[in-house]
Amino acid sequence: MDLLGQLGNGFLVALSLDNLFYCFAGVLIGTLVGVLPGIGPIAAMSLLLPATFAIPPTGAVIMLAGIYYGSMYGGSTTAILVRIPGEAASVVTCLDGHEMAKQGRAGAALFVAAIGSFFAGTVALVGLMLLAPVMIAAALAFGPAEYCALMLLGLCLIAYLSQASVLKSLIMAGLGLILGLIGIDSINALPRLTFDRLELLDGIGLVPVVMGLFGIAEILKNLEHGTDRTVVTAKISRLWLTGADWVASRWAIVRGTLLGFVLGILPGGGAVISSFVSYALERRISKTPERFGKGAIEGVAGPEAANNAAAGSAFIPLMTLGIPPNAVLALLLGALIIHNVPVGPTMITQRPDLFWGVVASMYVGNVMLLVLNLPLIGLWVRCLSVPYGILFPMILLLCCIGVYASSGQIFDLYVMISFGVFGWLVARWGYEPAPLVLGFVLGPMFENNLRKALILSRGSWMTFIERPLSAVFVVASVLILATALVPWINAKRKEMATEE
Repeated sequence: MDLLGQLGNGFLVALSLDNLFYCFAGVLIGTLVGVLPGIGPIAAMSLLLPATFAIPPTGAVIMLAGIYYGSMYGGSTTAILVRIPGEAASVVTCLDGHEMAKQGRAGAALFVAAIGSFFAGTVALVGLMLLAPVMIAAALAFGPAEYCALMLLGLCLIAYLSQASVLKSLIMAGLGLILGLIGIDSINALPRLTFDRLELLDGIGLVPVVMGLFGIAEILKNLEHGTDRTVVTAKISRLWLTGADWVASRWAIVRGTLLGFVLGILPGGGAVISSFVSYALERRISKTPERFGKGAIEGVAGPEAANNAAAGSAFIPLMTLGIPPNAVLALLLGALIIHNVPVGPTMITQRPDLFWGVVASMYVGNVMLLVLNLPLIGLWVRCLSVPYGILFPMILLLCCIGVYASSGQIFDLYVMISFGVFGWLVARWGYEPAPLVLGFVLGPMFENNLRKALILSRGSWMTFIERPLSAVFVVASVLILATALVPWINAKRKEMATEE
């Protein structure tokens, strides 16, 4: 009953006029972000992060969260209609969704994507509501050693599950950890890596870093590949499913939801991975796998449910342990820190209004998305016709305004441009920026817990092995790295032997 009472209080917070507006603004922007290729939820949240400084923390988190799960909805629209995945998690939807559209079944594909997303999002929120108190109770038993080892495990998992090579992901995560050390040491109050620059005493700001890596770099990448975009017109018939479509898609939605919920909790971009795994699972268990890639409705229903379930369950480790499982939620964690919101297991006790308000707002946001996506399909397709040559100067202007407004320092504009060029260059060499952002956000917390654990143990590194939970996390990290690096080392040895 206490759980229902807390949820009821959360709905009182979420249904206030201000928070309803922030929720609507978030899901609307998120849908638009999902529709427009080349922007992505990280860039959109980076642009709007400075704007949230003037609004209450609860409204800020509600809006930023709405952008994240709203982009999962919007990405399927263009993936189905014009074979352009607006968001990375919708890449798989292109395979069968666009084939259905070419066969005159665009309405069925869009409807099953919307229903699957709504069902999966709702189930993920129920899971968040039920699991969060349990995980918080367990997390209260964590000490500095356990938190340090858990963050190490998260970084290793992110590197292991990254689309780039493990070595490159580890390099980027390590670079992020180093960048997080810039500024005043939190324990002995000495400046580090500041190079006698007063602007660096407080460290590098999160806003210019993420705007550079995901805003400026994305502009440079899109300009490199040209600004022309071809829009394919798809005729949309009735937005409904036949009896055969219901039978074929219902269990795919259930399987995708369960799979996405589990994978979304794990660090490493669960929404993208879960959509691919769901598609592979549906094709494997199908009696007619040859239909996949030619308009199988299960190939749309399963992945769309999986990526939305993963987007919802990703909030569980963030709001209970203070550990972001992907780069998008690392940015949301940064927003919580900027707004002085306690992160980790104390959030639900110190700020129950924010915790339960955000959970309730996600219920409201899912309903809004279901209403928004189907009637506004024509509008979203027209948005694709906006030439990128017009779009990118607007994005660049918003980046500059957002960075300058967040600190009032020209120096941060230089930081943003530098990280934009850096992000563009490393992307050409096969490096991903997401591990760097996660390392940058987790770096200060990782260092603080590491040093606290060593102080409490009087400098003994054995504290990470002697404590059971910490030992489990450390051993798991070592096994993950060994699993990833041993095949790479063996391949290099074979190459050297062949050359000799």
